[in-house]
Amino acid sequence: MNKPDLIKQIADQSTLSGMQVDSVLDALAKVASKALGEGDDITLPGIGKLSVSERAARTGRNPRTGEPVDIPAKSAVKFKAAKALAVHVA
Repeated sequence: MNKPDLIKQIADQSTLSGMQVDSVLDALAKVASKALGEGDDITLPGIGKLSVSERAARTGRNPRTGEPVDIPAKSAVKFKAAKALAVHVA
């Protein structure tokens, strides 16, 4: 499902217009990005939890040549689905 489809589905299920839903989704993305950047977790009730996970530096392999490649440490966003969401998906 892409963003326009998501907007339409949410607008159909709520009293909000498509423009309002679009604005809310954009605001959610900005707030989530800022919060995750500060190291906070975000809980989306009934959907799941977003958190920041630290990945250590490691050595990988170039699949073409087999040469070792240094992969630097980095932060990545991790998602854990809520139990309520997992029940509906399964």
